[in-house]
Amino acid sequence: MNFKNTTYIIMGGTTGMGLAAALALKNSGANVVVIGRNPESCKKAKEELGNNALALPGDATDIKTIQEAIQMAHNTFGSITGLFHVAGGSGRQWGDGPLHKITLEGWNKTMELNLTSMMLSNQAMVNYFLDHRKEGVILNMGSVLGYSPSPKYFVTHAYATAKSAIIGFSKSIASYYAEHSIRVNVIAPSLFITPMSHRATKDEEILKFIKTKQPLDGGRPGASEDINNAVLMFLHPDSRFITGQILAVDGGWTISEGQYQ
Repeated sequence: MNFKNTTYIIMGGTTGMGLAAALALKNSGANVVVIGRNPESCKKAKEELGNNALALPGDATDIKTIQEAIQMAHNTFGSITGLFHVAGGSGRQWGDGPLHKITLEGWNKTMELNLTSMMLSNQAMVNYFLDHRKEGVILNMGSVLGYSPSPKYFVTHAYATAKSAIIGFSKSIASYYAEHSIRVNVIAPSLFITPMSHRATKDEEILKFIKTKQPLDGGRPGASEDINNAVLMFLHPDSRFITGQILAVDGGWTISEGQYQ
C-alpha cells in the first residue's frame, strides 16, 4: 500500500504494537507522530523511525497531550489523515481482577487508562477533522477480552469492561460522523507479546493453553507485527467505505475452545 502524502498520529506509538504500526506506516510512505509516556522510549522510537517522524512524550489521559500532538503534526506535515489509538493498559497493579476483589482505585484507573484516554484522543481528532472540513480515519485498540472472555487465566473484569466499551463507543461515533466521511473502526488482538502481557507470556501453563486457544501459526502469542496488515488496511484512504467494524487479530482465539492441561 502506498501512503505517500498521508500523516498519522499514533497514541501509544513508541513501543510494542504501536511502534510496529508506526514503522509499517513509515515504510509505506506515511509521516507519523508517535506519543508515549516514557521520554526514553520516545527518544528510541524517533531514532528507529528516522526522517518524517516525530515523537512526543506525554500522558494519554491528559487532553493537552493529544492537542499538542495534533498541532505538531499539522504544523510540520500540513494535514492529518488519521489516528491510531493504542494507549491503554492493565489496572491489575491498582486492584483490577475478579469482580469480588476489584478495588475502586483499580476500576477507576483501568477506565482512565483505556477508556478516558481513548475518548480524549478521538474527540480531539474528530474536532480537527470537522474544523478543517476534511475526511479522516480513527482506529481504536480493543481486545478480544471485551467480548470473548477466558475465565481461568485472564480475569480482569474492569479491563474487559473498558475494552467492551471501546467497541460501543467506536460504533456509536462511527454512526454519528459517517456523514462527514470520518471513519472509526476497532482492532481487537488476543494475547500478544507486549510489556502489559509479561505475566501471561512468561507462564508455562498459560502458554500451553494459548497453544490451543489461538492455534494459528503453531499456537503462539502474537508478535507486534502481526497487526500491521489490518492496521494498514483500516488506515489507508482507499478504505473509505469501511466504518464501524471490529476486526479480531487473534490467532483463532474467538473460534477456539482452548484446552486446560
